[in-house]
Amino acid sequence: MAQKKRVVLTDPRAIRALAHPARQRVIDELYNGRVLTATECAKLAGLTPSAMSYHLRALERWGIVERAEESADGRERPWRSPGGSLILQSQSTGAGRLASLTLMRTSVERILEQFDELPATDPWDDVSSMSRSRLWLTHDEAREFNQELDQLVERYREGRSQTSHPGGARQISTLLAVVPTGDPPANTETST
Repeated sequence: MAQKKRVVLTDPRAIRALAHPARQRVIDELYNGRVLTATECAKLAGLTPSAMSYHLRALERWGIVERAEESADGRERPWRSPGGSLILQSQSTGAGRLASLTLMRTSVERILEQFDELPATDPWDDVSSMSRSRLWLTHDEAREFNQELDQLVERYREGRSQTSHPGGARQISTLLAVVPTGDPPANTETST
């Protein structure tokens, strides 16, 4: 299976467009390989079809979603993702930072909701986890760590979607965060 392109967002306004919880719910489904109409998206997000159409058009403006081919009768206008993954790359200051933080808060809230929604009797409960670690890394090691995490996720994502995955597979939400803490070392430089 050919690997779908990555959609990379650098504009803070595009990143801010992702921060709405209803938009994130739909983006999750579309980037998992589903093709949905505005009505189907509205049901997922708990909105009216007209409100969802507004959100989809706003996401389309930034290249986050795109229209799929119309149905044979032309009445349904479905939506899809233009790529296999969505990557945020923004400035670490100003509007880009604020947009990224807003999106991160919304993403963390959704993961916490998913933990709440998982029944204690679910047979897969033993694989749900969240961990937090503190590591002492150089700037280069932190970059490498991020790349290795990305490669690991991509290894399990590649070639799998809502419609194409191994038997017995179940959708799993992940959240990986790498956050430098404390003051940067005074006597070292970071490479770019």
